[in-house]
Amino acid sequence: MTDATTEAILDATRASVLDFGIRRTTLTDVARRAGVSRMTVYRRYPDVDAVLRDLMTREFGAAMAEVAKDLPGDDGRERVLGHIMASVDVFRGSPLMSKIIEAEPELLLPYVLGRMGETQRAAVGLLIAEIGEGQRDGSIRPGDVRVMAQALLLVAQSFVLSGSIAEDVSPTALREELERIIAAVLTP
Repeated sequence: MTDATTEAILDATRASVLDFGIRRTTLTDVARRAGVSRMTVYRRYPDVDAVLRDLMTREFGAAMAEVAKDLPGDDGRERVLGHIMASVDVFRGSPLMSKIIEAEPELLLPYVLGRMGETQRAAVGLLIAEIGEGQRDGSIRPGDVRVMAQALLLVAQSFVLSGSIAEDVSPTALREELERIIAAVLTP
């Protein structure tokens, strides 16, 4: 749990990134926007990258939690499918994610090519639990839940990060195809 000062710093970072982008966001600007001293920011964060990691974890973790609240569906497969589709929609509609993809996509490279971030780990954890429930109710095919969860994360992540490069395809048609892919992976 973060305190009010950390929340103010994260809010200020978000505002600065949305206004100026990541490269032009400085801890001095963040401190000014947050109404705290630079030293207060530096005691919590050594650099902009560190505060940005916390911001992305907060923003994207909150989005995932919101999506997970009321999962539609009568069985596990429908809930997993609904959860993934709603998550893709939320992440594609996120102003912060859009700004990062548009202005500084290289910030995401470590999370695509090198290592999993906290939000990705949380997503896999949720998928593991949901897939397990679907396997128990018979609506999801047997298989290693960890492998299935990881594979589904990679597919969904590619639609969030790269969906805008699809040429001559409507976003609606692309979304419908993602839904078919996920359903095919899960169906017994």
